[in-house]
Amino acid sequence: MISDNQIIFIENVKHIKQFELQLEFNDKTIQVIDFYPFLSASLNPLIRKYLSYKEFSKFEIEGGDLEWNDYDLCFPIADLYQNKIIN
Repeated sequence: MISDNQIIFIENVKHIKQFELQLEFNDKTIQVIDFYPFLSASLNPLIRKYLSYKEFSKFEIEGGDLEWNDYDLCFPIADLYQNKIIN
């Protein structure tokens, strides 16, 4: 559990399967997140392009954030930490 003043960030990411990533946060919390429902429900072509495995697999950790293609796609840390990404 995080304290009120603790800054949470991603330390490690592991590609589990096609659109699932395992994220490990600095407090050792681990979340396995399936991004497919988010990506497939989006009507935005800039987001839907990540339904391509080639594009999706270009994720990186930058400054504790999970991002794709220089922040072309990213999610709030709090949403990832709670495993609640929403369209």
